[in-house]
Amino acid sequence: MAMLVTGGAGFIGSHLVEKLLATTAEKVVVIDSFDSFYEPAVKRQNLAAVAAHARFTLVEGNITDELLLDTTWRTHSISDVIHLAGYAGVRPSLDRPLPYVDANVRGTLALLEAARRFGCRRFLSASSSTVYGNDADVPFREDRLGKTPASPYGVTKRAAELMCRLYHELYGVPALSLRYFSVYGPRLRPDLAMTIFTRAILEGRPLPLFGGGTAQRDFTYIDDIVAGTIAAWQSDVAGDEVNLGNNRPVVMRRIIELLEAAIGKPARIESLPEKPGEMRVTCADIGKAQRLFGYEPRISIEQGTQEFVRWFLATQRN
Repeated sequence: MAMLVTGGAGFIGSHLVEKLLATTAEKVVVIDSFDSFYEPAVKRQNLAAVAAHARFTLVEGNITDELLLDTTWRTHSISDVIHLAGYAGVRPSLDRPLPYVDANVRGTLALLEAARRFGCRRFLSASSSTVYGNDADVPFREDRLGKTPASPYGVTKRAAELMCRLYHELYGVPALSLRYFSVYGPRLRPDLAMTIFTRAILEGRPLPLFGGGTAQRDFTYIDDIVAGTIAAWQSDVAGDEVNLGNNRPVVMRRIIELLEAAIGKPARIESLPEKPGEMRVTCADIGKAQRLFGYEPRISIEQGTQEFVRWFLATQRN
């Protein structure tokens, strides 16, 4: 028997895989397509620490490939699924929505179909705070969505949630969707704000700041997300959606201040208009996760930012 982690070479996935191998006796199978959304070599490096582990197997391929999924289930006797694969990013989804539908909706459906046919003990699917939209009540509570997500990305993540809920109700697939809120930390993707800001400050280039830097994000440190994900996997909660956030939104200008302090160098701000499709605020009500599986974020934005900059200086400066 083995656990399947899709997208396991990514930022969140690689941290989760390391933790599972270090703290459980599970065999871990990763499916990753090493898509060129960002440099595949970065994702391969993410797995360097576990590549030779006796309980680790890497399968290269796409989750929309039904034959690949069938073969993986049969070969490795998959018992549990943590589904992190998919196309990410709000702004790119505005320009190219079709890959998001294919990866996030069709890919999730293909996995659910495999889980239905072969069975599984647990099925966790990574969702996103973007499902709430700009008209949701703050803090965001799981049962109080806005009318429409603000981007195609958010729509595809909501569609994937509904598929998970449907497969639980129709076929008994033990699916649970986890809504992640602005995850950050070492190995953060190169297209995300904290990475872009850090590189701009270090290189003395203009730092692009949209909408006056007044947007607020519920930044959640990677260790807290991994701990919450494992706690959800160890629970028996299914047929539902649960927030994993920090419940402490931070204004983007404050993030820049923290990065400046950690780096020891001022930023050169380039003020730009607000971008369409972006959320003005994200803030997780985490009461449900606390009640259901004892989730409790521990890393402050001050500590987390310092850890991120320390990693960046050690590994990404050049």
